[in-house]
Amino acid sequence: MDRVRVIPCLDMKEGRVVKGVHFVELRDAADPVEAARAYSEGGADEIAFLDITATVEKRRTMFDVLERVAAVVDVPLVVGGGIKSPGDVEQALKSGASCVSISSAAYRTPDTVKEAVKRFGSEKIIVAIDADANESCPSGREVYIDGGRTATGKDAVEFAEEMAGIGVGQILPTSKATDGTTEGYDIRLTRAIADATGLPVIASGGAGRLEHFYEAVREGHAQAVLAASVFHFGTLTIRQVKEYLRERGVVVDL
Repeated sequence: MDRVRVIPCLDMKEGRVVKGVHFVELRDAADPVEAARAYSEGGADEIAFLDITATVEKRRTMFDVLERVAAVVDVPLVVGGGIKSPGDVEQALKSGASCVSISSAAYRTPDTVKEAVKRFGSEKIIVAIDADANESCPSGREVYIDGGRTATGKDAVEFAEEMAGIGVGQILPTSKATDGTTEGYDIRLTRAIADATGLPVIASGGAGRLEHFYEAVREGHAQAVLAASVFHFGTLTIRQVKEYLRERGVVVDL
């Protein structure tokens, strides 16, 4: 088994870390620089920095805040939100990102992803897929864009397969239905995308208890587990998650 990564997520709005439920009802959680430093020192394998309102507000990612975060961490940074062009990818990488997540633009302009993969390499490009339940779709999950606000009618697994065909390195599916609920990841979504694409998948949306992380790996076939609320509000530590996974035979770095 490959090493499983534990990734705390900084959802960003107006320069602060926030956290909501079902992508709405956002509440303030932390200063991004302080949070990132604590997570880096606390054993995070990577940190996700996602500017969740950039696309809706029609602006680029907060690269100035990203630079301040990058300056205080010594682990890889996954950066997303408002990434619309290869130029945005380049700026994110220059600002401290280790890899870049593309979401709405991947759906609207797939050639953006294709060009980014060509210029920067598969290992630098993640496609983030926000999805919600829709049993009229073949997989039962529909792609949403604009921070989960706009339904597309596109099947989430089919879209993931298309992105895999373009050559992206990882897929980051987040379930709108489970986001922020602390009731567990959408295992059906995570497993379907992992099995269909063969790519590393980062489980996201809904972690609340230690067993949820294990379920994401064993049942969801995820190679990384991302969480926000449980870490921001002190429910769990990264160390607790890793020790729990290791006790159950999952390969992690302590």
